[in-house]
Amino acid sequence: MRASRLLSILTTLQARGQATAPELAEACEVSVRTIYRDIDALAAAGIPVYAERGAEGGFRLLDGYRVRLNGLSPAETDALFMAGLPGPAAALGLDAMNAAQTKLVAALPQSLRADAGRMQARFYLDAPGWFGEAEEPRHLRAIADALLADRLVDIRYQSWRAETRRRVAPLGLVLKGGNWYLAGQVERSVRTYRVARILDCAVTDATFARPAEFDLAAHWRAATERLEAELHPKTATVRLSPLGVRLLEVTSQPYVRARTRLADEADAEGWRIATIPVGTTLWHAAGDLLRFGPEAEVLDPPELRAKMAELARDMAKRYGGSATTM
Repeated sequence: MRASRLLSILTTLQARGQATAPELAEACEVSVRTIYRDIDALAAAGIPVYAERGAEGGFRLLDGYRVRLNGLSPAETDALFMAGLPGPAAALGLDAMNAAQTKLVAALPQSLRADAGRMQARFYLDAPGWFGEAEEPRHLRAIADALLADRLVDIRYQSWRAETRRRVAPLGLVLKGGNWYLAGQVERSVRTYRVARILDCAVTDATFARPAEFDLAAHWRAATERLEAELHPKTATVRLSPLGVRLLEVTSQPYVRARTRLADEADAEGWRIATIPVGTTLWHAAGDLLRFGPEAEVLDPPELRAKMAELARDMAKRYGGSATTM
């Protein structure tokens, strides 16, 4: 641990130019007396560190002394700092992101150090979608620790169907739309769990051999496509007004939008026929299409058209009378 602390002091002095003993003690989470001993150790090892007296003083390195990180282009340096996502990193328990970036800045050539912070100043990650908020799962850090140590976890999980218990080999974590998902192997299959729905989690002492062929990015792409297909297994033939066509483009999910077949020609009223993927049940399908309001007319299947007519009658009945006084 002391070697890491000495390196942290060295890189901090290189990055900042100078720092006081209390500042270094706070950054390293040790006492001021320990910092003085560490400075003496650096000096004894031949590092040209010295103290400047006075109100504006502190520890400094001899001008020109630097551990240089060569071979990085400006574009490569920018890419490294784009990887610094403090929110997700902190959620996983990786609180050393700022310290790691400080060391990187200290090791960069002078020509690159001046621009090292420009990426964070110009780009910001806001993971949740609009009108949503990021989840803060209770067991995320425990799962992340188990993932890095290749340890099995026992979880109690609440799906929309039922509550289950599983022993899972954690293979990867994915942040999607502000929500964390665990790709975990159960027996010989890899399943996806929403971390916020894990009610209990116990990290075991048992380890597992990570499958050499497992590719987290490829698994997530396949799982996402499979889920979207399962949520939209049927199609509906719909007549859309010009406004309805625009609503289709603006409000539909990317999966639905990409698989919708829209006729090129319009009828005499300007309406066009579209074949649209819809949900598994009549309720889901009707819910998908009600967003179009009067700008869409379901033509097929007949049972979905009947369901839309039923809902329209019920809504007209609900809103046709006088408002209920609270």
